[in-house]
Amino acid sequence: MSLPDLSRFYIDGAWVAPVSPARFPLIDPATEEEFGTLALGGAEDVERAVQAAHAALPAFSETTPEERIALLRRILALYEERREEFAEAMRQEMGAPIGFSRKAQAARGALHLNALIEVMERFSFEENGRSGTTRLRHEPVGVCGLITPWNWPINQVVVKVAPAIAAGCTMVLKPSEFSAVSAILFAQVLHEAGVPPGVFNLVNGDGPNVGSVISSHPLVDMVSFTGSTGAGIEVAKSAAPTVKRVAQELGGKSANILLDDVDFTEAVQKGVAACFTNSGQSCSIPTRMIVPRAKMPEVVELAVAAAAKFRLGDTKDLQTDLGPLVNRAQFERVRKLIQRGIDEGATLQVGGLERPEGLEKGYYVRPTIFTEVTPEMTIAREEIFGPVLSILAYDSEEEAIEIANSSNYGLAAYVQSGSLDRARQVARKLRGGQVHINYPSADFHAPFGGFRQSGNGREWGEAGLREYLETKAIVGYHPELSY
Repeated sequence: MSLPDLSRFYIDGAWVAPVSPARFPLIDPATEEEFGTLALGGAEDVERAVQAAHAALPAFSETTPEERIALLRRILALYEERREEFAEAMRQEMGAPIGFSRKAQAARGALHLNALIEVMERFSFEENGRSGTTRLRHEPVGVCGLITPWNWPINQVVVKVAPAIAAGCTMVLKPSEFSAVSAILFAQVLHEAGVPPGVFNLVNGDGPNVGSVISSHPLVDMVSFTGSTGAGIEVAKSAAPTVKRVAQELGGKSANILLDDVDFTEAVQKGVAACFTNSGQSCSIPTRMIVPRAKMPEVVELAVAAAAKFRLGDTKDLQTDLGPLVNRAQFERVRKLIQRGIDEGATLQVGGLERPEGLEKGYYVRPTIFTEVTPEMTIAREEIFGPVLSILAYDSEEEAIEIANSSNYGLAAYVQSGSLDRARQVARKLRGGQVHINYPSADFHAPFGGFRQSGNGREWGEAGLREYLETKAIVGYHPELSY
């Protein structure tokens, strides 16, 4: 795949040069080799983009839902035509093995667009209030600042950009500088689909020089951020003086309770696979497996055997299961947390600090499993964002729920049981924005977001659309029923 032009931003319907660009080397995490140089912007570029979005808002906010549905369908069709380009871009920029990049990373863009189109086809932007004299209007919130991460690049761009367009908002997108190639490709799709000038704007940059400027800008009505909890706190602080809406999808440390009546062979194998999804670089994956103490020897044997099946290697190879971590900083951070687990007394069953055999280059981390983990240990509390599973023991169902809910996070939770009724009862007690029973398929209409330090607001489906809408009540709308 030939790279798109990395030296320009997309502002007001055109590809423009940054005012005073900085240069950022793009490194393939599988080879540690530079494959491109990205231009990073600053406050002046953000100002141009915000002004363009502000100027485009009056006209775009008055488009009909039918017009916006047609626009989304054109975006979907063009995205599908170029899906392989997106898969290759994400393979190179953030290290997703090509098979996973095709089946999961690139596929999710289309899945979310399809789900949103279904929502739009039945959503009412106007409706009567209960009194009969009041009309309720769901109107676009305005200019939106969208800040997305590197771990699911297109997934996170689409779940912000698409509902913003569907709602009639205009926007400025700042993708992660580590995954900007796929974002630039998506900007090309939007341009070709006929998104009006100024509705969508793309400015590449880092958090301090672009992200904070977007989140603090007085003409930005809403900022939607996905990333670490620490960065989310800074976004909220920047946004506070202008009292704009802030939606955040932050970190996670999701628990996976295996009840004593489950098929442990299947439950452990699927739990290990879920934890290692995207090389462990997913905020909602089950990184804490909570199992009956009496079953611990069996669970350890099953988990170690499951981990041994994962193949690390060339991201171009369809046989590769796990790719590298996204960059050197993340590689070093995960290794430090593995060392912390060892130092604090957890038992390392498999994996660890050594590089995988035959992979002297690339930010690869061995699939790692710890047992004898207690809830107060660092590896049980902090989001690691690597292929590291902590297995904790419980003596009663109540204790399992208590351990699961002891985290400061609350993005997702998982429960496995041979009894659906029992699993449902436990699910109701778990503090998480999404609770998964017996490893279900993904539901792209289900609201996605967290409790506590995992953020606020929801994405995906109708809930994601509503994040970009304000509700206006027009009281006395029906003159014949007025006082």
